[in-house]
Amino acid sequence: MISPLAHVDPAAKIGSDVTIHPFAFVDADTVIGDGCEIMPYASVIHGTTLGRNVRVYQGAIVGADPQDFRWKGEPTYCRIGDNTVIREHVIINRGIHSEGGTAIGPGCFIMANSRIGHDTEIVGRAVIGNNVSIAGRVRIGEGTILSSAVVVHEKSRIGKFVLVKGGSRLSGNVPPFVIMAHNPVTYYGVNSIVMQKHAGFSADEVEDAAKAYRHLYQSTTSVFNAMQRIEADIEPSRVRDEIMNFIRQCDMRILGHQIDLDD
Repeated sequence: MISPLAHVDPAAKIGSDVTIHPFAFVDADTVIGDGCEIMPYASVIHGTTLGRNVRVYQGAIVGADPQDFRWKGEPTYCRIGDNTVIREHVIINRGIHSEGGTAIGPGCFIMANSRIGHDTEIVGRAVIGNNVSIAGRVRIGEGTILSSAVVVHEKSRIGKFVLVKGGSRLSGNVPPFVIMAHNPVTYYGVNSIVMQKHAGFSADEVEDAAKAYRHLYQSTTSVFNAMQRIEADIEPSRVRDEIMNFIRQCDMRILGHQIDLDD
């Protein structure tokens, strides 16, 4: 159902079983997948693709122009994966270059009044709480939860199945499977409930994560030394490998660790 009171550009590509409510705005050069629903006063801007069964609530703007002086008006893109929910007054910016772009989902839940900057990637099943602010070029791993009013600075990277408690500010890299809280942000434990109930990890795998983070966060040694201890103490596993690979890819710079790399 497409309301005659909605603005749907003739150049938009609309799938089957799509509902577009009165006063919604769908721009040219957009793709609206099968089963999507766009609520009143929501906008889908040019360069945006919605997958199947995406719901965009009142006042949200998906594919807004990037807020970055490096963007010079060239065509840029925003892609929303299947079964993603975008609640009221969320703003999601497109990328700043014609290659790549902003990518979210599938299966993400983005709560009201959040803002997601240009070229950010949020992998599937993530939950973004109310009033979260995510800057450009951030990467957020699968199944991660950012509680209300979290602020994530540009180029930060957050691993899989992380929980960041409300009001925290992140200006760097958060390794997988952890809980982070407070300001400045500190390690608060392993995200064991999500790991076991929602991600299918075993109790032994959760214990591997706990052992790894005891070396990293609860001993007075550098990240480099902690990595050596993890390698010696924990048998190879998907959890150990995920943690170590993430930290190596971040040049061993992770948030919440107080020991200098050269110590």
